[in-house]
Amino acid sequence: MSARAIGVAAFAVVIAALPWLIPPFATFELTFAGAYAIAILGLVILIGHSGQISLGHGAFMAVGGYSVAVLLQQAGLSYAFSIPFAIVLCAVLGFGLGAIALRLGSIYLALATFALAASVSPLLKRFKAITGGVQGISMPSPHAPHALEHVLRGETWFYYLTWAIAALFFGIAFIALRGRIGRSLRAIRDSEVAAISFGVNPVFFKTLAFGWSAAYAGTAGALLAVSTAYVSPDIYSIGLSLTLLAGAVMGGLNLMSGAIVGGAAIEFLPLWAQNVNPAFSSIIYGVAEIAIMMFMPGGIAGTLESLRGALKLQSSASRQAAPAAKDVR
Repeated sequence: MSARAIGVAAFAVVIAALPWLIPPFATFELTFAGAYAIAILGLVILIGHSGQISLGHGAFMAVGGYSVAVLLQQAGLSYAFSIPFAIVLCAVLGFGLGAIALRLGSIYLALATFALAASVSPLLKRFKAITGGVQGISMPSPHAPHALEHVLRGETWFYYLTWAIAALFFGIAFIALRGRIGRSLRAIRDSEVAAISFGVNPVFFKTLAFGWSAAYAGTAGALLAVSTAYVSPDIYSIGLSLTLLAGAVMGGLNLMSGAIVGGAAIEFLPLWAQNVNPAFSSIIYGVAEIAIMMFMPGGIAGTLESLRGALKLQSSASRQAAPAAKDVR
């Protein structure tokens, strides 16, 4: 078994064991980290692998969150239907936006998605009959299936559900990015003209990346909405989109593991800054982000990957040097 597989297995064991070792509020925070990791993975696919810049993924999270809230509270449907519906809806919207984005250059695409994210909160406040206006929508708290109610608390059950969905989505991304889809996206990112010359269809793969990324963001929005049992327009301000982008950069834009690191960073760094000094928490958080980007330009996961590669190279060189030293004697 490779070192990477051992690391993934160890991480899965830790994730499975944590709810039994930490307080309920910490389980709740880790659920948030898992949902953010899914959204940031969408940005890793879109920006890191296809080279398309998006500043509007908070809008897809809003669509996912409000879709679930409306279906649960107003239509009376179950989580089992509402969450998949939100995923499909966000994927369809992402494909539509991706088709439009093909006409825009990188900087104009960034501005267009920024405008999309900035318009979401005012729009949600305007259609009060559906969205609840500024008051938002409250939902029933998640609870475990009847067969598991005597074993798992509601927050523990949803923690496992969130990380199980994350594992599924990371598995799909791992398989796809290692195959033809990943190679095509990276070819388009590096040189669209060269990609076309090798038979890659930029229209199809760019649109695919947008739809795929939007589906992941919508999933994260749906999971966060169910976890908090509440949605409101203020949750989905432009700051959310920028926070997701910051998490992707801090974690590592080119690495899937960076999505997990980035999800943990945007969930726990503000809490850490609050504990250090509540009066200057925003400043401390900002300085911490700048420090990470300055001293770890490849992101936290990228830096760790570089260190692992350097140690592996050093170990390989040492093994090769040992027989040579024996021959000299």
